[in-house]
Formats: sequence, structure tokens, C-alpha cells
Amino acid sequence: MTVTLAQGIIVSIFALLAGIDFWLEGLYIFRPMIVCTITGLILGDATTGIIAGGLTELAFAGLTPVGGTQPPNPIMAGIMTVVLAHTTSHSPAAAIGLSLPFSILMQYIILFYYSAFSVLTKKLDNYAQEADIKKFGRLAMLPTLIVAVTYGIFTFLCVYGAQEPMRALVNSMPDWLSHGFEIAGGILPAVGFGLLLKSMLKARYVPYLLIGFTIACFVKFGNLMPVAVIGIALALIEYYRAKKEQERDQQLKELKENALNGGDDDGI
Repeated sequence: MTVTLAQGIIVSIFALLAGIDFWLEGLYIFRPMIVCTITGLILGDATTGIIAGGLTELAFAGLTPVGGTQPPNPIMAGIMTVVLAHTTSHSPAAAIGLSLPFSILMQYIILFYYSAFSVLTKKLDNYAQEADIKKFGRLAMLPTLIVAVTYGIFTFLCVYGAQEPMRALVNSMPDWLSHGFEIAGGILPAVGFGLLLKSMLKARYVPYLLIGFTIACFVKFGNLMPVAVIGIALALIEYYRAKKEQERDQQLKELKENALNGGDDDGI
């Protein structure tokens, strides 16, 4: 399958908007789950987009920008995973590994912008001191505009301009190398989820993790909806239990305060 010119332009426009959102972190449409799904819809391959979205989102679940440190770019990872799976007929798992060079390249471009845009801060300080709102606003918006255009151009070149060389390169790979990319792509979601658990998992939640793992792996369902419903039920149980504990702690706190301060009828 090929990506048409119109599809390439539409995907590039979406990447431009997602790039702005990633730069400003406003609506979080830059997450791979959304990026892959929308890209799949644009290419007319929603099934591949949804599958790729689930795998890529797990791979990037624990990768979060911290200060100037940037993980591989989630937008390009999502878009190129779907595009490569769509154009080369490889599985989304294999396409994740193949998409990483595009993701890492965009990561370095963003890191370069972080350094380059630092020269604008002095000008912004001067405009702020002079209360020149118009010049301050234009200069403040300039980095966002440059980043947005970069996303659009870079995505168009990768999705539409380079699709034939990419297809030829991927199809010329030996079976053992393609299988290696598929294995690596299958491992990445587990690694991403593991990084997320490393920072978020608490001992009190381990039983829920074990229950969910057992149900998902050893109980056969027609789809994952029953697992999701069970997860919601467990989450509600934990929510109401924590709420009850909070109310009890608040009552104990009030009793202690009353005991220390004395009641209204205790006299002077």
C-alpha cells in the first residue's frame, strides 16, 4: 500500500498540530495512542492504527521529559509506526522498532531548538521591561511556529517523500533481521510499562497488578472488554476504600483537636 499526496499532506497537518500540543503540553493529543489512531484513520487503515497505538503507547508510557532531557519523540514514533506497518505490510510490533530512527532524529531536532531558542530570552526580557506587548507576544510565539513548521515538513518528507526508499529498504531486509525488529518491538511495550511501574507502583497495589496480569494472560476472552470492566471495578473498590480512610482520618483529627482545645461546654 502507498501513501497518496493528499494523505501525506493531511498527516503532516495533523503532525503540525500535535507538535504544537507537544511543545505546549496542552491537550495531550501528541500521545502515541491518539497519534496512531488518527494516522490510521487518515490512511484508511484504522485497525492497524489502533493496534499500533496500543503498543506504542505502552512503549512510551514511562518515558517522560524531565527538564532538558527528552525521550524519543512520541509523535514521530506513532506516525511512522503506522506508516511503516501500512506501506510494508509488516506487523505493528516490527514497525515500532523501525520507527525509532525517525523518533530519535526528531528528538535531537527538538533538543537543538531548546538550545537555539535560549538566545531569545534576553530580547523577551527587554520587551517585558519596556511593556511592549506586541513585540513580546510575536517573539514568544516564534519558537512555537518554528517547531510546528518543522513537524509538518519533517513528517511530509518521511511519510510521503521517503516512502519508496523506506519500502525498498525494509523489504530488502533478511528474514532474521525483520524478525529481530519484531521481537524488539514486542519487548518495548513491556519495557515502557516497566519504567512506569518503577515510578508509580506501590506495594499496596501489587495484588491488583497480579490479578490483572493473571486475568489478561490466562483467562480467554473474545476481547479485552471484560478485563477493562474488572479493572474499573477494582479501581472503584480502591477509590472508595481510600475515601473511607480519608474520612476516618479527618474524624480522628477533629476529635484530637476537640480534646486539646476543649469543648464548648467545658468552661474556662
